[in-house]
Amino acid sequence: MKVLYMQSPVGVLTLAQEGEALSHLLFGRVGLLGAQEEASPLLEEAKRQLEEYFAKGRRAFDLPLAPKGTAFQMRVWQALQSIPYGETRNYQQVAEMAGSPKACRAAGMANHNNPLSILIPCHRVIGKDGGLTGYGGGLEAKRFLLELEGAWGPGLG
Repeated sequence: MKVLYMQSPVGVLTLAQEGEALSHLLFGRVGLLGAQEEASPLLEEAKRQLEEYFAKGRRAFDLPLAPKGTAFQMRVWQALQSIPYGETRNYQQVAEMAGSPKACRAAGMANHNNPLSILIPCHRVIGKDGGLTGYGGGLEAKRFLLELEGAWGPGLG
């Protein structure tokens, strides 16, 4: 596994690559078992696309992703990827999108265990009441990302 650390407006991000796909995008400088800090063309491209995103020059990512999880988690993560830039959904809606309308809490846990934050946009999931809910990078990072996308701010949340 190769790892690249990058500075961003939401702090240091850890990008990891396994094989020919990204396996992790985590908040903070995270040490992953067996990982070597080593740049690669894919990690550099991911960094470039993230920099464009933070500069409001990119709304979608074009990167190979390989998250590892249960079948249900994979369905939730697929559902998250269908939430458009600048929009939000609640956990009930995500559970429905994943084909398990009664599994709101499980959808929340899958959201919480997303190994590719930002790239699989779990920040776009908010509470049913429209409020911000927990986020691995912290609520300030979640608010920042939603404001960056125009999905949060005065009159919106």
